[in-house]
Amino acid sequence: MYLPDAFAVTDPAEIKDLLARTPLGSLITHGPDGLFATHLPFVHDAARGVLAGHLARANPHRDKAGDGQALVIFQGADAYVTPSWYPSKAEHGKVVPTWNYEAVHVYGVIAWREEPEWLRANVEALTRRFEAGQATPWAVDDAPQGYIDKLARGIVGVEFHIERIEAKRKLSQNRSDADRQGVAVGLAEQGSGLAEIMRGL
Repeated sequence: MYLPDAFAVTDPAEIKDLLARTPLGSLITHGPDGLFATHLPFVHDAARGVLAGHLARANPHRDKAGDGQALVIFQGADAYVTPSWYPSKAEHGKVVPTWNYEAVHVYGVIAWREEPEWLRANVEALTRRFEAGQATPWAVDDAPQGYIDKLARGIVGVEFHIERIEAKRKLSQNRSDADRQGVAVGLAEQGSGLAEIMRGL
């Protein structure tokens, strides 16, 4: 992606945090029939350099993926930025609208997994991740074993081996401190989570 130095995220801890906050990825591949995309949640194993998820067996993505490099795009927080939030608007008027956002592009190759143990472990990992904030977290063991086994036969695992990561936070870093503060205040008034992220930079 287009990645000016001012917006590039290179710190591994910051990239890990971005991936933790944006679990839904767009898996994009290019095969004999062209581009194909599937949206699915992933678990990121930074130590192994792997993203892991699963999709419905009925999804034709595996047959359309080809054997080359694949891409997963994670879209973080985003918001429209009006020039009215810039104090510099009153000074010289040389301002235009823009869009602030976070994004991570992960490049790698796919290994399709069908082993029941792998699929069960992935479903459990995803469940633990997304049920953690619930008052009464649901667990895979809460459902009948036969029911889970039946559903597991209807999915295919995606083990995405990471080769390269590009991460971007376009959060008005190219503006003056006053303009950045103005954007953070404007976003906060609209209830955008980007305001807190900008203040943390």
